[in-house]
This record gives sequence, C-alpha cells and structure tokens, in this order.
Amino acid sequence: MSQSERLVLATRYRLVSEIGQGANGTVWRGHDELLDRAVAIKELRLPDNLAEDDRVVFYRRTLREARAPAQLRTHSIVEVYDVVIEQGRPWIVMEMIEAPSLEQLIERSGPLPPERVAHIGRALLDALNTAHKAGIVHRDLKPSNVLLDGDRVVLTDFGLAFSSESASLTKTGHFMGSPAYVAPEVAAGEKATPRSDLWSLGATLYAALEGRPPFERENVMATLSALANESTPAPQNAGVLAPVITGLLEKNPTRRLSHARAVDRLERALAGPRSGRRAPTPRYRLMVVIGLIGATVASCGIGATALIVGMMRESPGPSPTATASGPASATQAAAPPGAATSTLVVRARTDSCKIFVSVPGAAMTVLSDETLSMGEARRYDQPRINAVVYDASACDVWVNGRQKPAGKPGERQNYTLNKE
Repeated sequence: MSQSERLVLATRYRLVSEIGQGANGTVWRGHDELLDRAVAIKELRLPDNLAEDDRVVFYRRTLREARAPAQLRTHSIVEVYDVVIEQGRPWIVMEMIEAPSLEQLIERSGPLPPERVAHIGRALLDALNTAHKAGIVHRDLKPSNVLLDGDRVVLTDFGLAFSSESASLTKTGHFMGSPAYVAPEVAAGEKATPRSDLWSLGATLYAALEGRPPFERENVMATLSALANESTPAPQNAGVLAPVITGLLEKNPTRRLSHARAVDRLERALAGPRSGRRAPTPRYRLMVVIGLIGATVASCGIGATALIVGMMRESPGPSPTATASGPASATQAAAPPGAATSTLVVRARTDSCKIFVSVPGAAMTVLSDETLSMGEARRYDQPRINAVVYDASACDVWVNGRQKPAGKPGERQNYTLNKE
C-alpha cells in the first residue's frame, strides 16, 4: 500500500484505490467516513519546478475548478462536495460516477449512431446553458470530460473554467485547453466565450460520430495549423445531425449556432421527421358490381346488362392495440410472451418505435439502439437497466410485468429500472 493509500483527508475522506492518472494528478476512489458514502477524490500535483507566483495561480485555479460546478446544481454537471489542502497540495472531493467517458466509449466501440449522439448533445447543451447563465465558461469541453452513466450525461473537469466576474488566471502566451477541441478564436488568442464552448461541443459531437475530432493531426502545431487554415470537413456519419454539427463548427463565432438554435435543431433530430410524414394510404379493394340496366340500346333495340367496376375503400380494421370493446387509447395491449417476468419489454405499435437500452456500470453495455418495426418486441431480463423510448406513442412498454400508460406523440420517456 502506498503512502497516499493510507491517507485520510480532513479526518473523513479515506483514499481507497487509484482510478486513473493524468498530467496534473491522480483520481482516487474514496470513502466519506462521516456520511458513509463513496466519493471520487482528485489529487492535484504541482510540478516540482513551479515558481511561487505560479503556485499561487495553481491554487487559485484549483479552487475555481471546485467552485464552478459547486455553483451549478444540475443533473448534467458533476457535483463537488469539498476541497481539502493536505500534504501541501489540493484535493477535490466529488460525487462518485462509476461510468465510462465518451472518449473511452469511442475508443472501445467506434463512432456512435446519430440518435445516441443527439441525446448526448442535448444533455451537454443543458449543462452549458446552466454554466453560461451563471457567467461560467468551461473552456475544455471534450470527450474525456463527458461521463456516460446510462442515460445520464455528465460534464466534468472545470479546471480551465472561468467566471466573467473573476480575473483571468492564464498567463499571456500560454495556451490552455485541448487543441483538437478548442475554438479557432481562442486558439488565435481571443478570450473564450459561451460561443467557444459551443464550438468545443460541436467538435466533441463530431468525434462521437466520426471517431476523431475534425482537425486532429499528428501533433499540436499541425492541429492548430489545420484549425487556422483548413475548411471544416463535412461529417460523413451525422445523418439528421449534419446541420447541428456544421452550425456549431462555424469558424466565425458570430455566425455559429446560438444555444437556442442548437437546441431547436437537436430537438428536431430527436423527434424525427414528423411534420413531413405522409398519412397512411387508405387500402382499397376492387368491387365488381353487376347491375341490370333497364335501358334500351337504340341501335340494337335490345336490353343490356352492364358491369359496373368501381373502387371502394376498405375499412382500416382495428389498430394494433385495440380490442373489440374499445379503441387503443382506452384499453391495454395484450402482453407479449415473457412480459410478466421480465425487467423490461418494449413492443412497437408503429414503425417509429425507437429505443436505446443499456446496462449501466464501469463498462456500460449497450443492449439495443434501434428502431423497431410495428409488432416487433424486445425483452430484457437484466437486473438493472437504463432505457430511452424516443416516442412514447409509438411503443408499448412493460416494466416488471406492468404495462406503462401510452405517452403523447413525440414524448420521450426515460427509465432507470431494477428487477423486482
């Protein structure tokens, strides 16, 4: 056991095991012995050759990293509990989120589908909106700072964040941030703004869709040169998200998508193309009607029998969830096999039943990310499940044997389930 692993910070936070290391320190799994809960503890190490003035700046930046998310109480930003000075260096105590980062997921699984990326982008826009309204710019949004805990998306690491009310802690001539995700105007030396965070969001979503950020090159200087001199490459896998990505990656910040417009475009992508969807075509059957026409054909002087051929619209028949006693809205759909004993069962009532189902944990397992055809069903027996149904009116859902009420068209439903 190392000396650090024997530490108890501020007489209450015990270091349990190392989670990972970075350029500026180590992240530990810890235990708050006062409140009896798991915590994450970020140990920040100062370089040995750091001058006294720089050491003061480092401490101030550390306190800012803790204060920024502490002011922003929202589901999409990591919660900070405490800051402790121990052994001459700062330690930040945060909520423990045992989930992979977006960077790890991209490295493990490759590019993500547009539906998943849209959900991630929507949550990050909420996080940025909360931060920007409080006057805080993150300045280092990138896949490694985004944690994916099932359906929850969490923005972390506000180490480079600054408040509009605080003095800048970055020295002139010092580049701060991640070159592959930094906005062009910031790389050129301008002050970071909420619009530059939106660029970083665009680069992050681009990386999620394509497997790498748009301007990443073999080294820092080549990356910055590409950022300054090359056109933004069009994403190949974005699908309906292409207008969002290209709008966020507009190099001129005044023409870049605003937060509100980005939200609107992402909402449209999540909802799907409803306004342009054609109404179902009525079914017809050919009806041959034989009628006796009592007219006399003048030229022949005989009676005639005519065949009258017409198209009659066929009755549409009952809806997939309707019964003989009433319409679908007033009745429960017949449960598919296994619904009574499964944690979750989803069956498509239309061809727009889009679902995302995963098992949370340190290594999240994606079970389904698909659109089901009408009548198609999926059954899940895992003891813990996170699920997203993107259109609650398009799917029938059973949770632990009980059918959930049908939702409204376009309504998204999120489920965090434990097997009963």
